Amino acid sequence: MQTPLAERLRPSSLDALLGQQHLTGEGSILRTAIDKGQIPSMILWGSPGVGKTTIASIIASTLQVPFYTLSAISSGVKDIREVIEKAKSETGVILFIDEIHRFNKGQQDALLGAVEKGIITLIGATTENPSFEVNSALLSRCQVYVLKPLERNDLIQLIHEALRKDTVLQTYSITELETEALLQISGGDARKLLNLLELVVQQLPSKTDQKISNEFVMKVAQNKIALYDKQGEQHYDIISAFIKSMRGSDPNAAVYWLARMIAGGEDVKFIARRMLIFASEDIGNANPNALLIANATFDSVSKIGNPESRIILSQCAIYLATSTKSNASYMAIDHALAIVQHQGDLPVPLHLRNSPTSLMKKLDYGKNYDYDHTHDLNFAGQELLPDAIQQMKFYEPGNNAREAEIRQFLKIRWREKYGY
Repeated sequence: MQTPLAERLRPSSLDALLGQQHLTGEGSILRTAIDKGQIPSMILWGSPGVGKTTIASIIASTLQVPFYTLSAISSGVKDIREVIEKAKSETGVILFIDEIHRFNKGQQDALLGAVEKGIITLIGATTENPSFEVNSALLSRCQVYVLKPLERNDLIQLIHEALRKDTVLQTYSITELETEALLQISGGDARKLLNLLELVVQQLPSKTDQKISNEFVMKVAQNKIALYDKQGEQHYDIISAFIKSMRGSDPNAAVYWLARMIAGGEDVKFIARRMLIFASEDIGNANPNALLIANATFDSVSKIGNPESRIILSQCAIYLATSTKSNASYMAIDHALAIVQHQGDLPVPLHLRNSPTSLMKKLDYGKNYDYDHTHDLNFAGQELLPDAIQQMKFYEPGNNAREAEIRQFLKIRWREKYGY
């Protein structure tokens, strides 16, 4: 069975590695550590196909030390302990664990002692945010290096190098090359890119005077798969970009990120739920209708599903993006919660307490409560906060037409107390 192209072309030195110059270029922190032969235990965090495994193997071959590899998908505590036992009789052992985020707490804890004592140098690879997926004890013993997605020019160079250098692909005469479809389908994953390129070349009618066109690539690949992992980092990054685009009042960006989620198969109810939160957090009383529309959107997509839900989600996203913004309600409740945390359970003033029994009435529960509807403007102006925080303002109306009306309403009633 032939070794896949991505494996055949795996770089054996840092100089041959494409991308990640911030880590492996001249004078960079990781290259300096490798040159000195003093690498720390580390977590390599980056999207698929950006060089995590390659960097680990380059480190091992450069330092010429024993190198063990485990996959968190198929390995367990027993496998970890076997490697650690072997490492006790060797020097400078590197243990590379692919997809370390898939190890549970017990499996990760099995590494702690060996890492702490220097029995092994751990290199973990993960596509997930290690802050969430690697336990704090292990994380504190490792340096985290973030690998960047490969640049477009790096990927194009990789394609040309593969056609020029690989002994198998060299037998084909590629006279014309279009790269756009290869880049789109691979989604920046170098491994996927090379394996797709190999598949495309193998499907060429003959080995001479061949053209790799975008149409041919799409035909071979059958369909384009969006770069979107519903369970991974991409999930959180794209919903974050979507929310920030609506907050930034850019309907074009909002619809683009919405399309990325829809194309990636995201749950439409998840998208609608986030818009429902956004309508209150970022728009609030600047436009109360936003919450109603977001709620109607959630109800609608729950009933309809795909593919028609995309239209409703788009309508709502555009409405929210183009609506006046205010986070005043969000800030108010967070301020109030902070005071509750700091001040504890302040007693409810007696005049505000409920008094359903005669004993409570004897204890002055509800005494001197001033019923607002017996006054002009239906407003009595009585004290409604606990004694310890009287005159503390939580709500500051936003700078928009609707909340300007609210500010005027409050100024008439509470100007002296709260300074509206």
